[in-house]
Formats: sequence, C-alpha cells, structure tokens
Amino acid sequence: MKYWFKYVKPYIAYFITGPLCMIVEVIGEVLMPFLLSRIINLAESGNLTVEKSIALGLAMVGTAVIMMLGGVGGSYFGAKSAVYFASDIRRDIYKKIQSFSFANIDKFSTGSLVTRTTNDVTQLQNFVNMLLRMALRSPGMLIGALIMAVSLNPSLATVFAVSIPVMLVGIFILISIGFPRFQIMQGKIDELNNTVQENISNQRVVKSFVREDYEIEKFSSANASLKKAGMSAMKALIFMQPMNTIIMNLTVVAVVWFGSKMALSGSMPVGDLSAFVTYVTQILMSLMMITMLLVTSSRALASAKRIKEVLDEKVDLNDDNARYKDKRIDKGDIEFKNVSFRYYKHSADCVLNGINLKISGGSTVGIIGSTGCGKTTLVSMIPRLYDCDSGEVLIDGVNVKDYSLYNLREDVGMVLQKNVLFSGSIEDNLRWGDMEASEKDIISAAERAQADKFINSFNEGYDTNLGEGGSNVSGGQKQRLCIARALLKKPKILILDDSTSAVDTATEAMIRKAFAETLSGTTKIIIAQRISSVMNADMIVVMNEGEITGVGNHDFLMENNTEYREIYQSQTEGKGV
Repeated sequence: MKYWFKYVKPYIAYFITGPLCMIVEVIGEVLMPFLLSRIINLAESGNLTVEKSIALGLAMVGTAVIMMLGGVGGSYFGAKSAVYFASDIRRDIYKKIQSFSFANIDKFSTGSLVTRTTNDVTQLQNFVNMLLRMALRSPGMLIGALIMAVSLNPSLATVFAVSIPVMLVGIFILISIGFPRFQIMQGKIDELNNTVQENISNQRVVKSFVREDYEIEKFSSANASLKKAGMSAMKALIFMQPMNTIIMNLTVVAVVWFGSKMALSGSMPVGDLSAFVTYVTQILMSLMMITMLLVTSSRALASAKRIKEVLDEKVDLNDDNARYKDKRIDKGDIEFKNVSFRYYKHSADCVLNGINLKISGGSTVGIIGSTGCGKTTLVSMIPRLYDCDSGEVLIDGVNVKDYSLYNLREDVGMVLQKNVLFSGSIEDNLRWGDMEASEKDIISAAERAQADKFINSFNEGYDTNLGEGGSNVSGGQKQRLCIARALLKKPKILILDDSTSAVDTATEAMIRKAFAETLSGTTKIIIAQRISSVMNADMIVVMNEGEITGVGNHDFLMENNTEYREIYQSQTEGKGV
C-alpha cells in the first residue's frame, strides 16, 4: 500500500469522505429492521397507537433519506477517487514509457504496454472504486447486524458460529486458486492485443500477400488461448456465488426453524424474529460483498504487479551523470573509439565490434554495406538511442553520455529506416521538427526535401490530413516528409538511414544538391543501399558483419576495397552511373 499511497495522497479527502458516507448508509440499514420490529411488536401486543405509528413511520422515512444521501455520497466520492487515482497512474505509466530507451521498449511488447496502460489500470480503478464503497460498508454492516442480532436473541445468534467460518474457509480456498489464474489471463490479453495491433498496423502487407485467412487463424488461436485462460480463472470463482447462496439460505432456514419455535412458545416476539431474519440476510450479504471485493482484488493484484513492473523498470539510458548538461553540439565532429555493442547482454556475438571512426564536422559521410551489418546500430549510438557496451562515442570531443539527452537529440536530426508519420495535418507532422517554425521555414524545408510540389498538388495543401501512419501518401512521399521534418530542426548532425530508398534517383539527386547548398555546416551521415546515394560523399564507410572494412572516397575504395568494388559493379553493370 505504501507504493500506491502517492496516488492516494492528492485525493485523500475523497478517499476518506466516500467510506464515511457509506458508514452513514450502513447505520440506516441496521436501524431500519429494528424500527420495523418495534411496529410489529407494538401491533402484536395491542399497544400501537396512532402517535407511535406516525413517530416510528417518520423515523423510518428519515432513516431512508439519510441512507440515500449516504449511499449517493459514497458512490460519488468512491467513483471520483478511483477515476483520479487511475488517471494519475496512467499518466505516470505513459510518462515512464516515454523515458524508456530502445532496450527497455524491447523488453516489453507493444501490446503488453498498451494492455498495462489501459486494461490493467482499469482493473485497479474498479478495485479502488469497490474498495471505497465496500471496505467500511461490508464490515460495518457485518458487525452492526451481528451486534443487533445478538442483542435480540443471543442463543439464536449461535447459528452464525457455524455458517460464517464455513463461508470464510470456502472464500479463502477459491481466492487462492483464482489469483495465479488471473495473472495468466492478463498475459493472454497481452498476446491478443499484440496480434490485433500487428495485423491492423500491417493491413496492406496482409492483403498484398493474401494472408487474411492466416491472420484470422492466428487471431482465433490467440482468442482461444484467452478464452481458455479466462474460463480457467472463472472456474475457480463459479462456485462462489452458489456456495454463498446455499450457506445463506440454510442459515435463514435454521433461524426461521428455531426462531418460529421460540415465537410460538412466547420467548421471542414476532417482530424480533422478523428483524433477526433481516439481520441474518444483512450479515451474509455483507460476507458476499466482501467475497466480491476479494475476487476483484485478486485480479487487481495481478494487474498491479504488471503495472509496477513498468513503473519500476530501470531506464538503462539516462543523463543523470552527464557532466555538461548545458552543452550543445557546435562543430559536429564525431568519433567512435573502439566501440562494441550487442543487443542482448549475454549474447556471444557483437552487432558492432571494435569500431574506430572519425567524422569531421560539416562533412558528408556515406555508410554502405550488406543488410544486417550494423549500419543503423552504429548511427543509433550518436543520439544515444542505444549506449555502447564498451568504447566511447564522442561529439566535439565530448562523450555523448556527458550531454543532456534533450540537448544531444535536439541537435541531431534523424530520419529512421521506418518512416513514421502521425495522424494530423502535413503541417502538424512537419512541426515536430520545430513547433515554433514559421510558415516560410516549413515551406523551405519541404522544398529542400522535394516535398513541396506534391504537397501543393493536394486540394488542402499543407493542411491535408494524413491517415494513421501516413497511410494516404506513398512511400516516397512519406520519406520526403520525414526528411523535411528533420530539416526543420536545423540540426548540427543529420542522419539519413536509408531514407531515400523509395525516391527515384533524379529526386534523390535534387535532395543531395539541396543538402550541399543549405547544410554546409551540418554533418551529414547517409546510410544507403544504392551506391549512387553515397559515391559523391566526402567519405564513405564500408561495413561488413559489425566491422568497418574500408574508409575513403569513391576513387580510393574502388581501387583498394574489394567489397565496395563488388557493390559498385553489381549495381552499375550495364547501366552507368
């Protein structure tokens, strides 16, 4: 509870007021049978006068009104507390996810993070709401009704010595079985969310490969697993309601059996027997409500554990120990000193192995090599999307770990392999590069990225609304928009990770020309598969299996590097460049 108290503290007044209101309702519920029993007893003895009848009737009406106010107040403050509590947790989960490094994100699947932020928080919210409404109400009713029942007839109240322990033992057994099963069920919800999200996000691929039947089967399998896990969890609880009902009915039957004999013998007034039966119902109903609270808590505890895993996840990449948090990138000189990296810490194979490389500020550098040779991983070290396992990455002679993450990434523009656009207008997407950019700056960036022409071909121009992920623009258009967005940052280092692969060579040439004319002071790193994209660079880096196998300009590499020469020949044979 200490862990979650920080989410309770801001709304402590609501958390206290709600249960207190429920106590008011409980007092009314306990008093009502007593007042009714007085009327029955007075009527049976012939002592019920008009005045007494009116007085007791008004007392019952007043009690009912107070009960209503207490119940409404308890429900309102309980709901408000739970909603605010859940909202703050959801905010912190989302905030924590935003601080995750790529390595942290890799640890959790996307679907799992979505489930934890939505479904798991909702489970916790429902539990808090029920807890505030039942935590004092159910025990209060149990204790109050038990006291009233014992005060009416202590000998008849001994029936509870049997029914209550039996019910509690049954509840404990069922809850202990159900809790681990709810944990499994939440995991199956993760798997289902992953399947749905992956399918919907990649509908174009699914349809182009005519894999709808396969995806339906895949979903059916995940859905069946969730159904099985859900039924397994519910089976542990299916018998709870019937068990409680049977115990309650048997208890009522026992009370009526023995109580009616007492009433016939004159040792117990009929009104008291009527009230006693009502108190029996209240006692056992309160136990059933406690049972439901425990059922909800078992699922909420499983969800709380999963939420806590995200909130407690140690972010392996931060700037807490940065020595120059106010420093900004100046020249854009980059140096890799004996850099090695592996995605999995215990993996024997390095993705990068002993990388040594110097890049002069303002230069244009091309990186080329086979797929999976570590090109993207190498440039990811510059803005610290990953940290190297050994060695150093320096910018302007300063270790990247000594910059603040904000300043470092603010001065590095990066167009990733997978181009991502967001729902909203084209202008909104471009402003990710600079929220304060003028209309002139936006148009200028689009022109340099060769995007202005196709943007203006749309009826709404820069106000054109993009579908989810930019689904209503082509791959080449998407790439050019992402380049324009990066250019708006006016970065000191610009990284293009195979970001013109869907652009024709003529357009790509115009983009390179614009870079040369307008980004003379920016260090430009271009990762490409096409040799024409990098052959005019100041320096070309050739990579193979996580190592640098050649560095130099085009002419030097053609003469001295076999791999580069083979790439050139395979792409230009019979074509000319």
